[in-house]
Parts: sequence; structure tokens; C-alpha cells
Amino acid sequence: MKLLRMVLFSLLCLQALPAGAGTEMFDFSGNVDEQRYMALISQLRCLVCQNQSLADSDADLAHDLRVEVYEHMQKGENNRQVVDFLVSRYGDFVLYNPPVKPSTYLLWYGPFVLLAFGLILLVKNIRRRGRQSQERFSPEEQARIDALLADEKRQERGQ
Repeated sequence: MKLLRMVLFSLLCLQALPAGAGTEMFDFSGNVDEQRYMALISQLRCLVCQNQSLADSDADLAHDLRVEVYEHMQKGENNRQVVDFLVSRYGDFVLYNPPVKPSTYLLWYGPFVLLAFGLILLVKNIRRRGRQSQERFSPEEQARIDALLADEKRQERGQ
């Protein structure tokens, strides 16, 4: 029984090992400052996950990009040079805060345009409903409605 428990415990420990296998171990004793590295990869978007930074992502591409960032920093490049390299390779999408320029206008201003369009449609719809409720029946239609209501009242009294 004791042996079975030890085997099960060992299997559980072995199962947990691959979870940390995707994490890189870098040597921060050289040119690369760990805080600078962490700050930089936190500002870069994972191209696979899209809603995670390189620091947060477990995707293989994120792993490769973290290694690439580390290697560029190891060469003595500053943050701007590393970011410029990644932007030239992957486009502004790699940045969490892309610059405002013609190619990113849709990204920056698109939500406001959609909001304005939605508000215009909402106002038009409300005004149209207001006009519909204010419209009166023609005299012929009103006479027909009155006749139908009178017939219904007579039938109720007759029951």
C-alpha cells in the first residue's frame, strides 16, 4: 500500500513537470537587465493569443519571440531598436499601443465611428416610433373601429 502511494505521488510529480517546460531560463547577469526585459515583453502582444502579452503567453511563437527579444537585448540593442525590429517583421499589431498613423486609423477611430453610427440609427428609430404613435386613423378607419367596438359591447351584454 505504501509502495502504491509512492508510485502515484511520483506520477503526479512527473505530470506537473511539462507545465513549466515552456518557460525560458535566461541569464540576466550580462547585458540584459531582467526588469527592462520583463517591461519590454509586457508591452508586446502575442501574435497567436492576441489578448495576451508575450510575458503572459504560453504559445510557441511567444516563446520564440521572447528568445528573440532576449538575444537582441544581449547584443546591446536598446528597447526602441528591439521594438522597431519586431514591428518591421510583424507590423504594428505586435504592439499593445500602436502608433496613430493612416494604417492604424481604423483601429483607433473605428470603434467611435461604429458608436456614432449606432447612435444615429437609435435616434432615427426612436423618432420613427414617435411619429407612428402620433399618427391618427382616417375618419373611415375610426368609424369602422367604433362600429367594431360597439358590436363587441352589444355581444357582451347579450351573453
